[in-house]
Amino acid sequence: MSNPSLNTAELVDQLAQLLDIPIAPDHRPGVVANFERTMAIAQQVLEFPLPDEIEVAPVFQPLPPTETES
Repeated sequence: MSNPSLNTAELVDQLAQLLDIPIAPDHRPGVVANFERTMAIAQQVLEFPLPDEIEVAPVFQPLPPTETES
């Protein structure tokens, strides 16, 4: 994801502070890299064109297991 106004490392630091999640200094580069990868994947999903007429998927409601399945 190429957004020049977004500093991913700063965003990770702010989110970690907000969520009270400590990130060890030696793990921080990997967390930032993974966050950047996740943002790139999310961008692809957000850019996928969907027609306005598309129907909403039904809600999945699993059945309880039968005696032979347990």
